[in-house]
Amino acid sequence: MRIWLTLLLALLVLAGCGEPPPAALRVGVSPWVGYDPLVLARDNRLLDAERVRVIELGSSTECARALSNGTLDAAALSLDEALRLADEGAALKIVAVLDVSRAAAAIVAGSGITSAAQLRGKRIALEQTALGTLVLDRLLQAGGLQTSDVTLIQVEVTHHEAVLTDGRADVVITFEPIRSRLLAHGHSEILPSRPGQIDDVLVVSQRSWLAQRAQLRELLAGWEGSRRVLADDPQSVAALLAPATDLTPAQYLSALTGVSLQSLADSVRWLEGEPAPLAEHAAPLVHSLLRLGLIRSSPNWPVLLDGKLASETHAIMAGRRK
Repeated sequence: MRIWLTLLLALLVLAGCGEPPPAALRVGVSPWVGYDPLVLARDNRLLDAERVRVIELGSSTECARALSNGTLDAAALSLDEALRLADEGAALKIVAVLDVSRAAAAIVAGSGITSAAQLRGKRIALEQTALGTLVLDRLLQAGGLQTSDVTLIQVEVTHHEAVLTDGRADVVITFEPIRSRLLAHGHSEILPSRPGQIDDVLVVSQRSWLAQRAQLRELLAGWEGSRRVLADDPQSVAALLAPATDLTPAQYLSALTGVSLQSLADSVRWLEGEPAPLAEHAAPLVHSLLRLGLIRSSPNWPVLLDGKLASETHAIMAGRRK
């Protein structure tokens, strides 16, 4: 109970008082266990829905598109997606690192396929994102194949389970919770992602970064509060969140083992400094994106990264706990 009271007090301080209510900050999330603390913050009313709205969309592609066209003010995206948007000219800021995935992206195959070398002539389903392209590139390299050796099917993540189950695809490049559901139904995983391959970040439009800073601090406080609750009582949180993913609580907790949810203090460490640790960590990713033609130039990290919001929010929350 004490942690909930502390978090609510912190959110009240962050929200301020006596000012006209601003337009709600619209935050997009797609189906991915690493984003679930934002969903939990909304559902447990750690966020005031009139000030911060967490909106669930069907895929990261939808989130990126909505952020780019202004339908969303912020979105949870993989780092490669954020870099691709910035390279396309979107005015963005990365204000938090949400999670680092140790082995969450996966290549799941239908019956009889156990290695990348068996994929010649097969149908591979993937979402048309930078992440999907990166994993595909590694898969083809592992099998000694070219793109022309396989048939690619562009399928958004919400349909991955269906296309593999009904035989329209032989392999899907997917991630949690779809990975766990497919494995539970007898499909096999080949070539899981390398440790540290995927990082997820909170991306904010430049306009909202300038005009909605108080709401962004509230959003970050909601993330931190839910992350702590999940760490302190994972069984109860899994019981709440698992039904929406079609996993059992035990399967949900297993899916989370491949994900390291990042604290606000972690975000400050990732984003501050010159060069920022995130920029150094992302160097292999940037190299791959450039090689595959997914971005045209290296990111302007000092412009793209902002650790100040996370630092401010962390300080406020730490002050309320004293």
